[in-house]
Amino acid sequence: MLFASKHSGMEIGLNGVTCALTGGSATAPRVRQVSHVAWQPETITLSLREPNIRNADAFVTAVRSAHEQLQCRSKMVAVSLPDGASRIILFDLDGRFKSRSEAVDLIRWKLKKNIPFDPADTMVDYQQLTVRENGDLALMVAIASRAVITQYEDLIAAAGLVPSRIDCNSLNIFRLFDKRLSLQQESILVSFYAGTLTVTMFVEGIPEFFRSKDLSGCGATDSRVYREISSSLLVYRERFPERQPHTLFCIAPPDVMEDFLVMTAEATGLSPLPLEIKGVVVPGNQAPGDQKRLFFWSAAIGAAKGGN
Repeated sequence: MLFASKHSGMEIGLNGVTCALTGGSATAPRVRQVSHVAWQPETITLSLREPNIRNADAFVTAVRSAHEQLQCRSKMVAVSLPDGASRIILFDLDGRFKSRSEAVDLIRWKLKKNIPFDPADTMVDYQQLTVRENGDLALMVAIASRAVITQYEDLIAAAGLVPSRIDCNSLNIFRLFDKRLSLQQESILVSFYAGTLTVTMFVEGIPEFFRSKDLSGCGATDSRVYREISSSLLVYRERFPERQPHTLFCIAPPDVMEDFLVMTAEATGLSPLPLEIKGVVVPGNQAPGDQKRLFFWSAAIGAAKGGN
């Protein structure tokens, strides 16, 4: 079935704003149009605790311009932020609560020692992943500073747009490849995108372990990236010694993918398989169709794929 309308996604990056307009079908989303506008210098400084946008006027102008280039009538847009603007945590919660707001209160209480900023300034959201045999809920929880998220919301609204959803790059990239990941009983995904390394372990497509690290000063194949991958795997194996994943997926910029595969193979002892966005979307006449150019819009396309 075709989507009822076109969907737009927007990635707010450290160097600029990228937008993607998608349509097509749920199984083969079509990328209809893409755009990119660079920031003026020092427009954004990434922070988990403090408002990120230093030049509000430049931000609003760039966001408005990038979205206008999509030629999309709808003002609704799904927004993807760098992973460093929030924190993702996986944990189990007793499922005996009456409402979502009660669940959020329970999560906030359980995580009060892990919140890296004032609990009163904390926004909490969650996604239920599965139900354990004992009735507990396995959750993916996002926490963020209210000051950080509110600033993004207000300035995107000042650009004439309505942020229908705000989440992080890693989650939007997962969304692109969710069907491929769900086919494996146990798998590892190592991703290096926009300067952020994520190492995620999946069981039947459900995240069981997640670790994200801002390495924006490093290249995808730098020694520090190798050490972080090795460290993440060590933590995972100590926490889940019964797991023996045999499938390793990798996401990295096309120009370094070959070397990235060699590095991850050495770090994990597994034979890595590349995941490429060109294999999960259909390019339209006004959108790039090759992996080298499509990769740049991965998070924006993943956000758009989630719908508005």
